[in-house]
Amino acid sequence: MATADVTVIALGRSEASASAYVAEIQRRLALQDRVRYRMHAMGTSLEGETADILAVVGELHAVPFELGVPRVYTVLKLDERRDKAQTLDDKLDSVQRLLGEG
Repeated sequence: MATADVTVIALGRSEASASAYVAEIQRRLALQDRVRYRMHAMGTSLEGETADILAVVGELHAVPFELGVPRVYTVLKLDERRDKAQTLDDKLDSVQRLLGEG
């Protein structure tokens, strides 16, 4: 089980807003069933098997090209644990427990 954070940045677009590209990426994520995902203000968190995450990120990286932009910059942070399964919620819960102790 792995977790990841991905941000796909469409460079060379005609307007400053990236909302249309983000919306299309979210639509593509909704069409797949290999990884779980959660959008946040600065990107999207992913959860699943490493190979599936990498495959989905490759597909998402292509979306702005399909929409006509000349350059795409994708940032991926990948966290994989092999000693135990850990979901996105598990990671948040762990920190929340520590905050509750103080």
